Amino acid sequence: MDSIKKMLLEEVADLHSIPTGAFNIRLNGQADGRQNSEHIEIVPKTDKPGIDIYIKPNTVNESVHIPALVTQTGIIDLVYNDFYVGDNCDILIVAGCGIHNDGHDKSEHNGIHRFVLGKNARVRYVEKHVGSGEGTGERIINPQTVIEAGENSYIELETTQLKGVDSTIRTTKAVAEAGATVIVKEKILTHGRQYAETKFEIDLNGEDSSVSLVSRSVAKDKSTQRFVSVINGNAKCAGHSECDAIIMDDATVAAVPEITANNVEASLIHEAAIGKIAGEQIIKLMTLGLTEEEAEAQIVNGFLK
Repeated sequence: MDSIKKMLLEEVADLHSIPTGAFNIRLNGQADGRQNSEHIEIVPKTDKPGIDIYIKPNTVNESVHIPALVTQTGIIDLVYNDFYVGDNCDILIVAGCGIHNDGHDKSEHNGIHRFVLGKNARVRYVEKHVGSGEGTGERIINPQTVIEAGENSYIELETTQLKGVDSTIRTTKAVAEAGATVIVKEKILTHGRQYAETKFEIDLNGEDSSVSLVSRSVAKDKSTQRFVSVINGNAKCAGHSECDAIIMDDATVAAVPEITANNVEASLIHEAAIGKIAGEQIIKLMTLGLTEEEAEAQIVNGFLK
């Protein structure tokens, strides 16, 4: 394993070696390693790039890793990954993409992930995106996530992008049936002239379905961020959308909420807060011996935890 590949695997998937469970590693648009487990089967698609991941009913306390890496300049990667999660499962899925670009051409990864959750299935999905390299070529990552949350299922998405990605458009769509829960926890940091846009569209179709979308972001320098959330309450349900952002320097942040109640028993809430770091916070930390830059960094790191 070369040093760049090793570094990216550690950053996006917390892998320090090849995992023992089910995994699929994608490198520069091609398969670079795959392994099944007793209860998880990974099958290459025959009609387009990507894989189908089948998780047998009642599978618990297992994980599957599917990181995608780009280490060559000029690579434009597109992949379709479909997860079929059986009834009563309780699993961890670790994805993520790392792009290392030392060249002048742009490198791009577009990952389209679809989740079909059976009854009472529980999934924790962790996705990290990072960019690195000394080249002038852009590092672009555009993930799409489509969720079909079956009856009484639960899915929690933890998405993080804190380093090196020049442009990203992140799209998440979900349909929640009766008793299903969708949780999204997003963290984004942009700097320079980077652009990050996240778009959520959630249909709460089943009785007692629910969604919670929480985005925390920091925009520095001349970077731009845009947060769009659409929640449609089509039954007795509960929906909550929250966007908290720190804006610094000459950055721009926009929050565009939309909540629609199509049922008298739909309970929907949106909260948005965009602001600068309070001066008293900086001063308090500086009295403890930190420089202004160190104090600012501490506040940002604490906000994004």
